Amino acid sequence: MAKHKPAVGRCALCRRDEVELTEHHLTPKEMGGTFMETALVCRTCHRQIHALYTNEDLVRMVLTTIEALMADAAVAAYVKYIRKQPPGVLPKVRKSARVRNR
Repeated sequence: MAKHKPAVGRCALCRRDEVELTEHHLTPKEMGGTFMETALVCRTCHRQIHALYTNEDLVRMVLTTIEALMADAAVAAYVKYIRKQPPGVLPKVRKSARVRNR
């Protein structure tokens, strides 16, 4: 079976071009979002979202749209940093205490 190439394009969160994209369920699947809206975000942004917040946090804090994620101070600070990085950069991601201690 042939392995398909990941999608490459513009991240909906950091807006960098020519990055490998992943599908982020804006409402986590385990919280009922299986058939709800998704966004194509780069791997680094996707990893950072889930390093900062648990799926329960994302729903409880209503971080279920790209606009809401961008308005969150922690996500906005990360986006400000990652926008300055070239597309191939995969920075180390540290889980927040909130995620580590769930």
